Amino acid sequence: MSIRMEFSLGSQNNTIHFVTEFVLLGFSNQGEMQAFFFSSILILYLLTLLGNGAIVCAVKWDRRLHTPMYIFLGNFAFLEIWYVSSTIPNMLVNILSENKTISFSACFLQFYFFFSLGTTECFFLSVMAYDRYLAICRPLHYPSIMTRKFCVVLICVCWVSGFLCYPVPIVLISQLPFCGPNIIDHFVCDPGPLFALSCVPAPSTELLCYTFNSMIIFGPFLSILGSYTLVLRAVLRVPSGAGRTKAFSTCGSHLVVVSLFYGTLMVMYVSPTSGNPAGMQKIVTLIYSALTPLLNPLIYSLRNKDMKNALKKVLGLTTIQN
Repeated sequence: MSIRMEFSLGSQNNTIHFVTEFVLLGFSNQGEMQAFFFSSILILYLLTLLGNGAIVCAVKWDRRLHTPMYIFLGNFAFLEIWYVSSTIPNMLVNILSENKTISFSACFLQFYFFFSLGTTECFFLSVMAYDRYLAICRPLHYPSIMTRKFCVVLICVCWVSGFLCYPVPIVLISQLPFCGPNIIDHFVCDPGPLFALSCVPAPSTELLCYTFNSMIIFGPFLSILGSYTLVLRAVLRVPSGAGRTKAFSTCGSHLVVVSLFYGTLMVMYVSPTSGNPAGMQKIVTLIYSALTPLLNPLIYSLRNKDMKNALKKVLGLTTIQN
């Protein structure tokens, strides 16, 4: 374990050593299982990049998709590429590495980008729900409200707000004394294991961070819930069965993504305790950090005719139907 001498205690010449790196254990130390995890996660990562990259290209190149709903979706797919890239490459390197170490600064840098991008995703899901609310509940006012300029403003607010939320919690946690051990039984630098490694209990900082996480999770979630409650009420009033089906189809894919993402987030970060077993924490984190970004392009494209046609053009599959 790499350590550094920080200061001496009085005349007794005692020293306290602070860790300068952490060890991310990952999933398994067995050779065969490591090979299985590496190949599975690599395939998952490449498919995620391909799927979300195809959506970004489809929205950019197909003029029919230059509407607020698809612009939000394109930015969301772009976000997912960076979100999954904040953890998966380092996870793959750690699987092949023998010491599985990450420096102190790199650990908190990963912490910052992982949680900032996750927070940005929460805001994007909320904005996308608001867009569907306006389109279905205020169709006559939708063009005048959701203008291109307002759409760009909402996108910028999501990105900037997401990256401004976490500097304070990260600074507070990074200032805690870590004198060893330095082993994190996880594949990412997560606040729960970091609090457990602190030499000095910090209940106030821990409570503050979990309260902050709960606000970030529940704030957008409640706005999404409110938007879709109004959407559901408006859809049930539509006399045409075809109109109801179209409205439900438009919103259904978004609701599936929201359920997957928020369901796993609430399991991990709403409770101010760290009582979840390490294995369960890894599985839940893997679902919302790697599996959900893979499923998002599939969910959106399979339930949207315009997106499917645009993706076929991007992937060069239009000739198959001709």
